[in-house]
Amino acid sequence: MKFLFWLCFLALNALALSPAPYLPTLDVFNWWDKAQHAIGFGTLSFLAALAYPLVSRYRLAALLCLQGVAIEVLQYWGGFRFGDWEDAVADAVGVVLGLLVARVFGKVLGKVMGQGSIDPYQN
Repeated sequence: MKFLFWLCFLALNALALSPAPYLPTLDVFNWWDKAQHAIGFGTLSFLAALAYPLVSRYRLAALLCLQGVAIEVLQYWGGFRFGDWEDAVADAVGVVLGLLVARVFGKVLGKVMGQGSIDPYQN
């Protein structure tokens, strides 16, 4: 599971920081762009929760939210992408949703396996 997390981490960062001359200008608030941020960071936080089950969910959330902010700052300074605080908020929403899904997943899978929960923080 750690391999999948780090593969997703690298892919997300590569996509977020690569030059993209095809990007449209930010004339209006784009919901699909924000949804993509939330989906990407939701997937990343879900995988992080599964890959590192003994790490505090608060720590995972803080680190992944900081990563989202760092990406936006690097995009702003890079000159070929748009750094946007709204994207950082969408990243944070995705992190929270991903961790919630991981929690539910742990409870459901634990009940199916007859263990109550496979998440050490839920017993």
